Amino acid sequence: MTTPTEHTWESLRADDRLVLKQAASKLAEEFSDFYGAQTIERFLASSFKQISSQAKVMKFLPLIAEKFARQRLHALARIEGLHQDGKPVVLFLCTHNAGRSQMALGFFQSLTGDRAVAWSGGSEPGDQVNPVAVTAMAERGIDIAGEFPKPWTDETVRAADVVVTMGCGDACPVFPGKRYENWEVEDPAEQSIDDVRRIRDELERRVRALIDSLSL
Repeated sequence: MTTPTEHTWESLRADDRLVLKQAASKLAEEFSDFYGAQTIERFLASSFKQISSQAKVMKFLPLIAEKFARQRLHALARIEGLHQDGKPVVLFLCTHNAGRSQMALGFFQSLTGDRAVAWSGGSEPGDQVNPVAVTAMAERGIDIAGEFPKPWTDETVRAADVVVTMGCGDACPVFPGKRYENWEVEDPAEQSIDDVRRIRDELERRVRALIDSLSL
């Protein structure tokens, strides 16, 4: 197995560096009530480093880093009591954040809308979302093609009310006081479309039961 190249901020093309600078300004404006420019830039830089360490290609990397940093900053604001909207937060975790957790996230977001917040992550993130999983979810009218594998972070776990784990075993983070659910669901990696459809349907059943338990 080849080791992905670790890209640095300086290795980016000039236009991609510009995108990162624009992202920093955008995030600073979004979170101006909570955090200063230095905190924003630190989170963006660390998010870029984490995402780029597993990336095989540079395409869209700055935009992905921006989305990842935004998620982490929202989580931090919840932890620190700076943002309290009363919505339950669910975190879906699996090994590569490429199949099961992405499909579960897609169902949860589709079924709850803006009534809850959901994130996903992996203990060993892959380099792309499983294309067969993307196809299977598209058959149900749910688009996960724009998602990307990413690691779980301390902020996202601590901010979650419910942590759903799938296959990451001891690598999954455990924090006291959290509600944990371990779902024994088969990994869709290298599976046929028929097998992935079966996994998809099982995930939908589990997600619907979770939503019911949260009274959403």
